[in-house]
Amino acid sequence: MMDFFINCVLWVCAIYGIIEIVKNIIYVKSCNSIHPDGIHLVVAVKNQEDKIEGFLRSLNFRLLYGKEDNIKDIIVLDLNSNDNTKYIVDNFANDSSNVKVVNWNEFEELFGSKS
Repeated sequence: MMDFFINCVLWVCAIYGIIEIVKNIIYVKSCNSIHPDGIHLVVAVKNQEDKIEGFLRSLNFRLLYGKEDNIKDIIVLDLNSNDNTKYIVDNFANDSSNVKVVNWNEFEELFGSKS
């Protein structure tokens, strides 16, 4: 009786594993609209004019001189800020080649997400 129970548990685990593998394969194929040329770090901001420049400078420093070799660029997603956040980020993006500023519509077009 114990052998039957152990075999049932093993078969259930095996079937669950196969289902998870198939699900992951389908998920990876559905995510092919994201560009495979590196890791893009997305920072969503709204009304952060007093903190955003320091944050971006420290993040940019870590990307340039740190161990984060796989991150290709920083995408700052402005969520309709009412203060000078977009202006500050635009000025920072003009000085740095790996920082891009987008709004929500541009972000959807860039990554092809339709949600």
